[in-house]
Amino acid sequence: MINQYPLWKYLLLVMVAVVAILYALPNLYGEDPAVQISARHGAPVNTALRDQVASTLKKDNLPYKSMQLSKDQLLVRFLGTDEQLSAADRLTSALGDKYVVALNLAPATPQWLRDINALPMYLGLDLRGGVHFLMEVDMKAAIKQHYERYVGEIRTMLRKKRIHYSAVEAGARDLVMRFRTAEARTKARSALEATNEYDDLKLEDKDSPAGPELMATLTQKAQQKIEKFALQQNITTLRNRVNELGVAEPVIQQQGDKRIVVELPGVQDTARAKEILGATATLAFHFVDEDHNAGEAASTGHVPAGDKLYQERNGNPILLKRQVILTGDYITDASSGFDQQTGGPAVFITLDGKGGHLMQEATRNRVGSLMAVVYIESKVETKTVNGKTVRQRKKSEKVINVARIREELGKRFQITGLDSPQEARNLALLLRAGALAAPVDIIEERTVGPSLGKTNIAQGFESVVVGFLVVVAFMAVYYKVFGLLADLALGFNLVLIVAILSMLQATLTLPGIAGIVLTVGMAVDANVLIYERIREELRNGNSPQASIHAGYEKAFGTIADANITTLIAALVLFSFGTGPVKGFAVTLSIGIITSMFTAIMGTRAIVNLIYGGRRRVKLAI
Repeated sequence: MINQYPLWKYLLLVMVAVVAILYALPNLYGEDPAVQISARHGAPVNTALRDQVASTLKKDNLPYKSMQLSKDQLLVRFLGTDEQLSAADRLTSALGDKYVVALNLAPATPQWLRDINALPMYLGLDLRGGVHFLMEVDMKAAIKQHYERYVGEIRTMLRKKRIHYSAVEAGARDLVMRFRTAEARTKARSALEATNEYDDLKLEDKDSPAGPELMATLTQKAQQKIEKFALQQNITTLRNRVNELGVAEPVIQQQGDKRIVVELPGVQDTARAKEILGATATLAFHFVDEDHNAGEAASTGHVPAGDKLYQERNGNPILLKRQVILTGDYITDASSGFDQQTGGPAVFITLDGKGGHLMQEATRNRVGSLMAVVYIESKVETKTVNGKTVRQRKKSEKVINVARIREELGKRFQITGLDSPQEARNLALLLRAGALAAPVDIIEERTVGPSLGKTNIAQGFESVVVGFLVVVAFMAVYYKVFGLLADLALGFNLVLIVAILSMLQATLTLPGIAGIVLTVGMAVDANVLIYERIREELRNGNSPQASIHAGYEKAFGTIADANITTLIAALVLFSFGTGPVKGFAVTLSIGIITSMFTAIMGTRAIVNLIYGGRRRVKLAI
């Protein structure tokens, strides 16, 4: 008997079908208007916050659908956008600046599907609406800033070695040291080569009318490392700023060697987005005034001369000396870990040469004193006053850490006294991402309205449906029962594509929909080749069973060749294309693989069920 599948193949197909249906289902449930509440700088997200939010909404008579509390955020779902917008405004004023209140569209997937991690696909900016920026990092400025950091270090080192120099100046492509004598230049070169801190520099003697010079240039490997660090730090900084804004599901990713793509779903105001991304943030280190009472100063309003009154994260007042020890501009790196002596969480900070010298001089005689870290953010806010748009620069200063100095600090030191490892990681992130490592220029921007996004979704869905129905009608008329089997496989193929995109949490874009439409047209190609081969075998006088077997076996090589060629083209598009082209390539690649599975294995299984094992049969083809 021929044309019969073993049981395991049928079970495999059934299992694939069940999994595909389960993971494609979430895309049918749509989304709920929601408000997403997340903490700023370590504020608690717990049941107390949930109770406060519930109380506020009840007081203002704002009904909500559900409330979900997770580790780092609280999500409140609403029945409509009117309630959502009203609740966001009310919660923003009620919670203050300790929390970020963001508008969100949360998937309305039932809990039993979320329990198996079945989630809907993300929608791209062209389908959901929002703002897209393509930014280019000024790598020349990043290199120049690195040369400028070396200036302070080298000056300090030359003074310590008692080597007399005329000037140490940084340029865009090199660093020049000028000396009065050639002997001083030789000593300086020997001193620089003797320490491994300057291994990244290539040294070259030069003579000019101003006197002997020593020119230092970065090695190619060092330049690449600096450029890579600048790009990654800028991405971290931008992500931190967007998170502070409260944009739900932003996309901030690297494109090429020096570009960053920023997509802000739901943000329609391009000018506002520019203000946020262009905001400046840095840190300042101050000594704590332990001789005066901060509580008394806060209650009376009389702040001692030379001091400034701040608030700690717990709300307690604290007096800091106005004199700044140093700012975050001198920080080159920060990482979180644990203090070796106490085992508590800590942040390990690395300063540049000048910053290390300043910290050393400031703390030499202040061991045992308290030092505070102040997070300073400056951004432009746009407000409407008397019908006119007014831009105001807002500066906020917050004490994020207070710790006691154990020993004289230098280029590398640690901050302790933190509540948790998570807080240490957050502080390290703020220290690393407080300011952009290099300037960025917006070289491309576009805004997609939500109404246009809905139109794109509707038109894309219609194109898939129309393409599907046309193919279904043609196959049913031309190949009869076998055509209906191909149509069934085509429908299963669409379910598989959606399921795989959902499982990968891929972002569906308009070009992605185009890839699905193209897949619908191409998916039945394999069935056409198989069916035409079966008809040819029947015309040659072969039996129906032999014709079915020959049709599937002999057409396989041609099908594989055609689909592999298309798959290679799709992979090339994915490798060398940008965002929209990648979206098209992803859906096309998935569609090719799933169509081969459904057209060959899927239809063969059903044909075997209908015709397999029967000696006398007439094929409806």
